[in-house]
Amino acid sequence: MAKKKTIAAGSPSQRTPPAQRRARSSTASLPAVPDAELRRRAKRIVGVLRRLYPDAHCELDHINPFQLLVATILSAQCTDKRVNMVTPALFARFPDARAMADADVREIEELVKTTGFFRNKARNIQGASQRIVEAFGGEVPQTMEELLTLPGVARKTANVVLGTAFKAPEGVVVDTHVQRLSRRMGLTERSDPVKIERDLMALFPRSQWDELSHLMIWHGRRCCDARKPDCDRCDLKDKLCPRVGVSIDVEGKESKRSGQRGVMTSGKTGRRGSRKSDDGNGTGQRSTGRRSASR
Repeated sequence: MAKKKTIAAGSPSQRTPPAQRRARSSTASLPAVPDAELRRRAKRIVGVLRRLYPDAHCELDHINPFQLLVATILSAQCTDKRVNMVTPALFARFPDARAMADADVREIEELVKTTGFFRNKARNIQGASQRIVEAFGGEVPQTMEELLTLPGVARKTANVVLGTAFKAPEGVVVDTHVQRLSRRMGLTERSDPVKIERDLMALFPRSQWDELSHLMIWHGRRCCDARKPDCDRCDLKDKLCPRVGVSIDVEGKESKRSGQRGVMTSGKTGRRGSRKSDDGNGTGQRSTGRRSASR
């Protein structure tokens, strides 16, 4: 049986004495300035992904900011494909925030039932619509602070709307694809989506924040699979992607160890667990359901 070696990022806690870690805890919210070599590699990664996916975009169907907001709420624990099957009938029945705000929530539930967690999603969609009508004149707000006042909207959803609908990103959308790829590419050692976002914001210019998430999502869907990344045909292999957490055997075959003890996560081994999700309501509840790959 071929022997395997695993490339894993070193854990900061293994390199830094406890006293120093405690001293730095008060500045944990501030992203470190990436070194020059990491910046150069990050720039090359974006260049390759641009060449591979010149048409990368948000794959949630929408024609205005309100539709994108609703579709993003629905995409929690659901695929974009399923959401795109549901939204045509939903928007035909309730085309704008005012119509959605006045709807019978049970009818919304029935229309979105196949996306999962449908009762919670229906309440959030109607609550957000009512807030939009009452506080913002029926128009989706265009700032992070205002978006976060809407029921069902956490930072990831707000970033999707700001970046895709208004072309004014205030951060990087960190979904499960971006979370996985940014660590696998060695762009961050973090596991928390908020901290990953800060690292990526420090590493890439604001003008690339929205594009970066789309590129990573497309690459995650088409090549860098969670369980079986296709490293053999990946244009980032060798010099650009260290394949952190991916097991490589002597024959050059790649596999992601998962579903058992020994999963590699930032240099640590442990039992594979459920992921914290931005499920659209900002609760950060754990779930083992399927995640959407947009946002």
